[in-house]
Amino acid sequence: MTALPPPAPEAGASVALKALDHLWFQVAGTLCNLACRHCFISCHPLNHDFGFLSLETVRRFLAESAELGVKEYYFTGGEPFLHPKLADILEETLRLGPATVLTNAMVFRRPLVARLREIAEASRFSLEFRVSIDGPDAASNDPLRGEGTFEGALRGAGLLAAAGFLPILTAVQTWEDRETPARLSAFEQAMRQAGCSRPRVKIIPTLRIGMEESRAGGYRDDERVTEEMLEGYDQDQLLCSHSRIVTDRGVAVCPILIEAAGAHLGRTLKEASGPFRIGHAVCSTCYRHGAICSNPGSWSLE
Repeated sequence: MTALPPPAPEAGASVALKALDHLWFQVAGTLCNLACRHCFISCHPLNHDFGFLSLETVRRFLAESAELGVKEYYFTGGEPFLHPKLADILEETLRLGPATVLTNAMVFRRPLVARLREIAEASRFSLEFRVSIDGPDAASNDPLRGEGTFEGALRGAGLLAAAGFLPILTAVQTWEDRETPARLSAFEQAMRQAGCSRPRVKIIPTLRIGMEESRAGGYRDDERVTEEMLEGYDQDQLLCSHSRIVTDRGVAVCPILIEAAGAHLGRTLKEASGPFRIGHAVCSTCYRHGAICSNPGSWSLE
């Protein structure tokens, strides 16, 4: 592992880790087959700032997580399926608990999906896939994610559906609130046309860091969460109160802040179990919207 980033300034409200319910893995680092214009950690085909996690590293953290009572696992990148051992990693993870993979679905082919189906059927825990599509058609999606990505992502979602999975379409809201009902209906139609008979959609807010800061502007200096703002607030809505993420630099507080100063808290899950000061501007988005990274809150369009 590389050196930990420098400590963060002593600012922001302090949030305790109540219980380590969710464990994330930045399994493919920052390498991605796409270069989305709004990516909050600027993943792209040449970004090697964070590296892949080895199977041995994942095994070590899975073993520690079992001791700490982790209930659910998430895999992200970059694009997780660029990792050559991801299927093996998922197979081992599903012996301990349910797993979710955040993917653009562009790399799915029938043999890989068939292997994933076999892995899922051999486990008593669920295997979920969140497929990133940010517009209900190519005209609205591809300017953000790249030419051909709408068609490719829907093709991947269709392969998952044909194999018996129920992919969750995950869209970053880059439109006005008043447009959301129409967008949801169009997303549903697109998923049904791809073969998903029970479409599910999760809308998440934009995170104005990384590429998104360059595309649409960043946070104001006064967008910070204070101690007073946490009085009477349900801190279970904050990912940092029940999650941590493993990267090749150690354990960070959450998947949004892997590049932020002070966000890496230790080399083990136990070392990273202390409180965290949510003094970063992007923390204000989590505060306002709550539970933006985990699966609860997905829209069911049945």
